[in-house]
Amino acid sequence: MYRDFGTAFIFALIGIVLVAAPLLIQRILSPQRKSLDKLSTYECGEAVEGPAWVKFNIRFYVVALIFIIFDVEVVFLFPWAVVYKELGLFAFVEMMIFIGVLALGLAYVWRKGDLEWVKVSVPYGRGRYSKLTVTEETPSVPKETAA
Repeated sequence: MYRDFGTAFIFALIGIVLVAAPLLIQRILSPQRKSLDKLSTYECGEAVEGPAWVKFNIRFYVVALIFIIFDVEVVFLFPWAVVYKELGLFAFVEMMIFIGVLALGLAYVWRKGDLEWVKVSVPYGRGRYSKLTVTEETPSVPKETAA
């Protein structure tokens, strides 16, 4: 009976060793001199602005979801295009309905203005976007010169 679990035990033991060995080797070989620069947060070469626990604008999530939606469209289009001739007219109509629904979604998102990245009218904008100002385009009227 115990021999049945031998294979599973050996598999689990090899898995633990394959995870622990690189961590142990890294711990032994890595330099141990820590400095303030090495312990600071790295944000793609940009200076850190404020604490990490800030509320992000919802636009980050909206743009990510829109990207995922249209990424999934491409995932469905490639296999369909490969076997297009074998599927016939029915598959063509189905794909046009699918693309139509996605086009309606894109038109809706575009109309709502969710594809615009920087909306200056946000009253709580901080960081590098806080200095942006909205100037209305008015026709230039020549100033009267003092006589």
